[in-house]
Order: sequence, then C-alpha cells, then structure tokens
Amino acid sequence: MSGYTPDEKLRFEQLTKLRRQWLKDQELSPREPVIQAKPLGPVAKFWEAFLKPQSLWRLYTYKAYRGGVFTLTRLLIPAWIVHYCVKYHIAQRPYGIVEVKPKLFPGDTILETGEVVPDLPETHGHH
Repeated sequence: MSGYTPDEKLRFEQLTKLRRQWLKDQELSPREPVIQAKPLGPVAKFWEAFLKPQSLWRLYTYKAYRGGVFTLTRLLIPAWIVHYCVKYHIAQRPYGIVEVKPKLFPGDTILETGEVVPDLPETHGHH
C-alpha cells in the first residue's frame, strides 16, 4: 500500500489548516496588548525620563563622563608616567627620595647654618 489513506489525508489537511490559523492568531494588531499599563513607581519614572534620547540629565551625564575619561586618559595618567620617569630615572637628585641625614653629635657643625651643636647638659640624677 502506497500513500496516505483518505482519513489520513483529511487529518493532515486539518492539522495544516489549524497550524496556519494558529500562526496567524499569534500576530499582534497595533492595538495590542490591551492590558492597561501600571503606573510607574518613582525609580521607574526616573529611568524612563533619564533614558529618553535628548533628556538634559542624559546629556550632562554623558558630557561629564566624556570629560572625566579625557582628563584621566589624556592628562592624569600621562602626567603620572612623566612624573615617575623624571623622578626616578632622569633626575640627578630625585626630590621624592629623602636620603638619611647624617647623625649630629655634640660639637659637630650644622652645614646649613654653620652653628655648632652644644654639649649635652650634665644632669645629676638617676637614670
């Protein structure tokens, strides 16, 4: 036996018709969805207004962001790199590295002022 029986053909046609109708029913009309939208809460209202393409908040936030990115990438980071290189690699006497000053003892001369460090006073007491 080859092919479908008349009952099988009828069933196949009915299923095909039902599938086509089901797919057609899935299309939404311009009026749908019919459900009324719930009123937005305060946070949702803020984001709704904030994300509109030409809202002032969005424009100013974007300008502040771009200014911050420019300042960081074009000014601060390169300035820090140049400062680091000059401070630690190029300068003959780095300003940021403090050398240990020599200890002063009584009778030594202070180089900057030329005065002599006085002797320690003698104290007669217990230690």
